[in-house]
Order: sequence, then C-alpha cells, then structure tokens
Amino acid sequence: MERNELYPVFLKLHNLSVLIVGGGNVGLEKLSFLLKSSPNANVEVVAPRFLPELETLAGRHTSVKLTYRKFNRWMLRKRHMVIACTDNLKVNKRVYDLCRKRYLICNIADTPPLCDYYLGGIVTKGNVKIAISTNGKSPTTAKRLREFFEEVIPEDINEMVGNLNEYRKTLKGDFEEKVRKMNEITETLKK
Repeated sequence: MERNELYPVFLKLHNLSVLIVGGGNVGLEKLSFLLKSSPNANVEVVAPRFLPELETLAGRHTSVKLTYRKFNRWMLRKRHMVIACTDNLKVNKRVYDLCRKRYLICNIADTPPLCDYYLGGIVTKGNVKIAISTNGKSPTTAKRLREFFEEVIPEDINEMVGNLNEYRKTLKGDFEEKVRKMNEITETLKK
C-alpha cells in the first residue's frame, strides 16, 4: 500500500519571504489560499501582467507586493519558499531548477514531480487549524474532507482551546506530569 510520507508543518508566513511567479488564474488561486490562512503573509507576486482580481486582492493586503516584470533569477534572493504557476512550463521548470540550486523549497502548480511541498486543504476554527493532504493525488478529496471537518468541529472549539491553555498555565510539576494531566483532561475529545 502506498503511504503519504509528507511532513506537515505550519509556517509563520509573516516571518518568511514568499515568491509567487505568475499573475493569472492559478496565481490568484495560490495567493488567495495563502492569504486565507495567513492574511499577513509576506508575499511578492511577479508577472508581466496580472488579473484584475489578483490586483484587487493584493491591494487589500499591505504585506503583498506586485512586481510587473518577467521572472528573473535574482528575484529568488532572500526567499524562503517559491510557487511557480505561469502558463509556460519552460519558465516553471527554470524556476524549479534555480530553486534547487539555492536550496529553496518550491511548488510548481499542477506538476507534482516538481513540488517540494503541496498546498493542501485547510480547516480553521479560531486557534484550531487542520491541514489535509492527499499526497498530491486528489485535491477534490482534500476539499471534501475540509468541508466535512468544517461541519463537525464545533464553533466553540476556540473557547475550549483558550480554557485548556489557561488550565495548562496553572499546572505544577515536571513536563511529564503536565502532559499526563493534559492528556487526562482532554481524553473526552476522542468521544
């Protein structure tokens, strides 16, 4: 049986520098996805032209910069992660190859072999965030699972998380004892 070996991680995109290469429909989708989860993400989008909707979206976020130019390798300087989503496979492949040389993580839209990471489905309720991955096999399945979790996770989950955080601050003892007590009190979540 094939297994998903991806390592999930939650990035503080306001502390990182993200480059998106492409200003069309897929660029709009990728930027929207990033900003939905991380509204203060530090993103530069590079393209000779942009969809008006992408310009509007970027205009609502001061941390997003639009650069009206073709991609150039110097644009990779001081980046942490890159997304290439132009309609030109040669440009996308060039971005990927340059990222590999610079040890940058890169996602080439709709090209799983040229992806170091995928942008999966995300469910957010207050401080609770769940990421869903299908290992790049079925974004539609990730979408349906996201919809399912959005329905079943209670709206007051954020209040519970806040209460548990306050309780955790009052615990005495060593790390193991605190973990034991937190496990005990959260056991009912499984039911």
